[in-house]
Amino acid sequence: MTTWDERFESGAYPTDPDPSPMLRDYLPEIPTGRALDVATGTGRNAVYLAESGYTVDALDQSQSGLRITRERAAERDAADRLNLVQADLAEYGFPTDRYDLITISFYRAVDRFPDIKEALTDGGYLFVEHHLRSTDRTPSGPSSDRYRFGANELLNACLDLTVIHYDATTEQRPDDKSRASARILARKSTGQKQSYPARRE
Repeated sequence: MTTWDERFESGAYPTDPDPSPMLRDYLPEIPTGRALDVATGTGRNAVYLAESGYTVDALDQSQSGLRITRERAAERDAADRLNLVQADLAEYGFPTDRYDLITISFYRAVDRFPDIKEALTDGGYLFVEHHLRSTDRTPSGPSSDRYRFGANELLNACLDLTVIHYDATTEQRPDDKSRASARILARKSTGQKQSYPARRE
């Protein structure tokens, strides 16, 4: 059993988390299709995407996290649109030109970004959110800056895509812990004249 299996089994992480608010705001404007949720955990975004009509590959190393994701999807009648993939993300061979949407929440996958971008279809969307290094005390998230993005690191990693939205903020969480994080939505497209989906709030 891995460390993440133990964390998920112990209840240290929520088994029924809400999807990312920014993803939820933009999703109605993004065409449905095939999606990949990287480091799915307990299915925060994967189950929501399956409920919303996407065919979803939920990728994670943790067998326990994938089990919880499958159970949540079944409770919402979305299990038939969810494919669970247990793999080590550091070594996983991402397919080419397969996904219309790829989501990554709170996993530092920047070293795999070239492969992840190649997995997008032309016009496909990439959504990423993760913890930031901060001079302010932010007890929520990794204990070491090694696992956080530096200032503008996420933005710079996506400048070969069309950036739809980017923000970096410190927020107060319901558990009274502050969290510095960045979020980006970008599309695999080029050109000076493009459409930009509206954010529904």
